[in-house]
Amino acid sequence: IKDIFQAAKHVRIVGRDTDLTFSTQGRIYEVADGHLNMPDGEIFTAPVDDSAEGYIYFEFPGVYVGRQVKGIQLEFSKGQVVRATAESNQELLDELLNMDEGAKRLGEFGVGTNFGIDRFCYDILYDEKIGGTIHLALGRAYAECGGVNQSALHWDIIKDLRREGAVYLDGAKVIDKGMFLI
Repeated sequence: IKDIFQAAKHVRIVGRDTDLTFSTQGRIYEVADGHLNMPDGEIFTAPVDDSAEGYIYFEFPGVYVGRQVKGIQLEFSKGQVVRATAESNQELLDELLNMDEGAKRLGEFGVGTNFGIDRFCYDILYDEKIGGTIHLALGRAYAECGGVNQSALHWDIIKDLRREGAVYLDGAKVIDKGMFLI
């Protein structure tokens, strides 16, 4: 899975209220396979800072220091969040996005590969691994992936693709309704 994602230049995520594209060209995908977190199961990288275009809706709430932000919808232009709404806790969402200059950019794109984790439990170390989901982090990028975005924030938010959604790499569908096609 890592090798197929690594070979691609562009990622497109589609689904419920979602059509988001960005580049990972020149970035390194890492495999999380149980050396640092348990349970584990994801691949991740740092998107190219100015490449995110489009919009995304997150079915699961964003959880920040125990506080939930439900129904997050983000719109990106030239890699930066230009519009952000939430069904609940809009004030926290706005506060986080305004934390610093880098908070409005993507620092991570991850793909959950652990199908043994099948439900959201409000703990990011489990939730970001759910097989059939992707996650994006706003803020600080991983330098080991080639990311350069700096921020005090690194906030993972998870999108569920299992009922509706797909991931395309350079135009080829590689995930459909949470299932790998590769």
